[in-house]
Amino acid sequence: MPLPRFSRLPEAKRAAILTVAARHFATDGPETASYNAILAEAGISKASAYQYFDSRADLLEAVLHEVAGDLLGVLGVWRPSRDAADFAEQWRAGATRLAEALRGDEVLLALAPHCLARGVSGEGPRVWMTALIADGQRIGVVRDDLDTGLLIDVSLAVLTEIDRWALAELAAGREPDPDAAYALLDSLWRKGA
Repeated sequence: MPLPRFSRLPEAKRAAILTVAARHFATDGPETASYNAILAEAGISKASAYQYFDSRADLLEAVLHEVAGDLLGVLGVWRPSRDAADFAEQWRAGATRLAEALRGDEVLLALAPHCLARGVSGEGPRVWMTALIADGQRIGVVRDDLDTGLLIDVSLAVLTEIDRWALAELAAGREPDPDAAYALLDSLWRKGA
């Protein structure tokens, strides 16, 4: 993660550095992007860079956290549903927004799989899934006969694999079907499934 001095930079400077780094990591790959090329394009010396990041790996982690945050922002906060149809529609709408954002941004699409692989999304997905599960239980579309923590953990694990599948579909130029993903989770969430 960035060193404290990085967080004290003006927001525009931090964003510029992360944008340049994200583009390089997306284009050249997280393992092969040149730290020196990133720093040169960002207009910072290597000596200055070490005041912001301990290493190239720290810069990559900062970029991936930013990407994960951007994707969670696109997904949005889970809001209370009126009924089962509204619950399912909220799922579809979130999946559609994510697919559109990823299709429209090659950097996001290239780096999102690395966010999953490295588990850099923080607590955001758990907060979102916790709200979804609580809402679903409230309206009767998510089972309440299992430990809620277990149900959240298993749902997140399945959702991670759904995300991997959806990202691969998008990278191949195909449209992931949000209804298929929802059907898979719905079969987990229904009592007696």
